[in-house]
Amino acid sequence: FAQQQGTRGGTKISLPTHLAMKINNDDNGKSNPFLSAALAVALTTSLTLSSLAGPVLADTPASASQNYDGFAEYAKENKMEKSDVGCFINKCGDQTKNLFSNPRGIKGVSCLGRCKGEQSCATRCFAEFSSEDLDNWLSCTIEENECVKVPQNIDNSAENVGYNTAIKKFDPSSLVGKWYKTDGLNPNYDLFDCQSNTFEFTDDKKQELDMGIFFRVIRPEEYGGGFWENSLTEHMVVDAKMPEVPNPTGRTMHTAGKMYGLKFSENWYIIGESDGDKVVPPFKLVAYKGHTLQGNYEGSFVYAKEPILPSAAVPAVKDAAAKAGLDFDKFTRIDNTCSTASKSLNDESAGTGTSTTDWVDLVVGEGGVIDWVVPGWRGEYKK
Repeated sequence: FAQQQGTRGGTKISLPTHLAMKINNDDNGKSNPFLSAALAVALTTSLTLSSLAGPVLADTPASASQNYDGFAEYAKENKMEKSDVGCFINKCGDQTKNLFSNPRGIKGVSCLGRCKGEQSCATRCFAEFSSEDLDNWLSCTIEENECVKVPQNIDNSAENVGYNTAIKKFDPSSLVGKWYKTDGLNPNYDLFDCQSNTFEFTDDKKQELDMGIFFRVIRPEEYGGGFWENSLTEHMVVDAKMPEVPNPTGRTMHTAGKMYGLKFSENWYIIGESDGDKVVPPFKLVAYKGHTLQGNYEGSFVYAKEPILPSAAVPAVKDAAAKAGLDFDKFTRIDNTCSTASKSLNDESAGTGTSTTDWVDLVVGEGGVIDWVVPGWRGEYKK
């Protein structure tokens, strides 16, 4: 599959279908802060998680609310490996040059570094400073050339354990149009504000769909409030319309691509629906399972034609969820009020200028280049 891309403020970005940032773990279940930076909407915590021993440098609005140090936790297990410094130049020289020639890239790297592995903080960094240069750098240095060392050979078999209650004869035509994502199960993946998706066919056989994705990333009020609006496109292949193709998991649809420069794949299962013809308003209950370089993730959410799931549909949704082994009472309503009381922070010029402070920050500051290539160089994580 080609990389799935959308635009945010004129900048190309990639994001997985369910919009969340996936938190990635090593083979013992411990959070790996390196991949978390690139992989964890969710996928998306800092590659450099260290405390500042030198001059204190200002947070960006996105990184200001960091409150978690994932690298310190990872270091407790004595699994830190120094990055291959030469690799950044010898194998990813063009990507490194492009990234650090791009003021957005400079600020994005430092912003991620200051997040110290805190997911929502890193999500806001990508919302404010994401760029194709950052995606390309993460892809080259982490996945393609392993300049940053991460655990390998992770068991991703859980992705292929499907739901036997998935609808057998799903009609993708019923998805065409606009749907609101009203309720989500996994707080890390499913609960961005103001979420809606649109679907349209991209082929004559009606076996493939483009999904338009819209959501907000909120900045906490204590750091100025406001939000970043996001508009993305994701491509879906409908397995339910391809009976001639082996489908051992029984998945309804699937997608694959790159998220912030790193590969992901994801299976979708439609485990409940109503077409609205009877007393139950239209809905789709979706469960998904996927994996990235570092491990598996899963979640579930509800689509409806209204911003809030109609009460008349709730019993049917609960029943479908229970048959699939899910508890709808554990889902959380998504805030689709899309308030205009706060301001949009989308700014194409964000991060387009640099100062001496930015360059000092980039090199030796918290989240700077030295933290990326020699994590813990200040000795802060020594036992």
